[in-house]
Amino acid sequence: MKEGIGNISKRGGESKIWRSRARSHVAPDRAQTEPESTVQSPWADLPPELLLDIIRRVEESETTWPARAVVVFCAAVCRSWREITKEIVKNLEQCGRITFPISLKQPGPRNSPIQCYIRRDGATSTYLLFHGLMPSEGKRDKLLLAARKVRRATCTDFVVSLVADEFSRASTTYVGKLRSNFFGTKFTIYDSQPPCDSIIPATPRSSRRFYSKQASLSSSNYNVCTITYELNVLRTRGPRRMHCILHWIPVSAIQPGGTAPTPLAFGKTFDEQLSSMTGSKGKEPVTSTSSPSLPATPVVSLGSEDPLTLKNKAPRWHEQLQSWCLNFKGRVTVASVKNFQLVAAVEPSHNISPEEQEKVILQFGKIGKDIFTMDYRYPLSAFQAFAICLSSFDTKPACE
Repeated sequence: MKEGIGNISKRGGESKIWRSRARSHVAPDRAQTEPESTVQSPWADLPPELLLDIIRRVEESETTWPARAVVVFCAAVCRSWREITKEIVKNLEQCGRITFPISLKQPGPRNSPIQCYIRRDGATSTYLLFHGLMPSEGKRDKLLLAARKVRRATCTDFVVSLVADEFSRASTTYVGKLRSNFFGTKFTIYDSQPPCDSIIPATPRSSRRFYSKQASLSSSNYNVCTITYELNVLRTRGPRRMHCILHWIPVSAIQPGGTAPTPLAFGKTFDEQLSSMTGSKGKEPVTSTSSPSLPATPVVSLGSEDPLTLKNKAPRWHEQLQSWCLNFKGRVTVASVKNFQLVAAVEPSHNISPEEQEKVILQFGKIGKDIFTMDYRYPLSAFQAFAICLSSFDTKPACE
């Protein structure tokens, strides 16, 4: 028995020595080879002039989706390819082409609108925004944004995400949300990041905070727009009347030479925010609960300039059709109370030309069962336009 125990102990000691030798032998090789395989790439050795010409040719030839995905693939090869691709691909206002996810937060082009359509799924309470004139037979249209409707006791939320199967605020795909009041007459659009990169995000405050060993983090919310629907007290027939106040966009943005905030990259991911919180010297992070109430959110100050306000374009009464009509230029084919066109609501002191006042910045309308078109232009982004259209889907008993 003693020999047996001694043999077992001896074999155990030998196995420990063998494992320690194995670890000491393998670890340096892995540390040396991994950076070479992940950082160094055979494509990274191309001359910068040649690489610049290749990516420029690809960007100019692949102008529509799904072929546009090749430009994204070029940016994913390695760091040098990514930097040159970002240098070549201009923002959405300049090129008019949606390429990277940040394009959904950038203002659209000035000259021609971005044409999209929305597909509603009543069974799952989801709304999908696709890039294109109308649904195609092959179902290969590019998904831009997705939203899920969440009913609460005192309000309704539309959570907006980059994908159609993840709507958690802790996810890196979280874009923002739309929240209504109890009557469905007032909506607030919250962005997950400030629309301008030069604005330093303020730490959001919550009504309830606690100390926890397990860190949890809720995304920041920035109030970018307020939508109001006028009450229809007399129950008169007619379209809905709405106003949209864009807190971050000055009214001068629609003037020639005017500018609107244009973010260049998404904010910190959830993992980066979490690591920055837990990186403090052993202190337990202060975390907020995931209560339905949103934290106090900052609203940017535009100085002496007024924020841009949009209003629905007044329709005309058609005697033969016995209905209110708007010229959607063939993009809307079904009459619905949800249909609208938004134009700038300006004062004479703003010195906005009549042409700019009549220009439709956002239009939304029905073309079939659960299918709606959405066309937007500068200074709205795809996310802002999508959120405004989502407000039309909510029930409004006091406005109809």
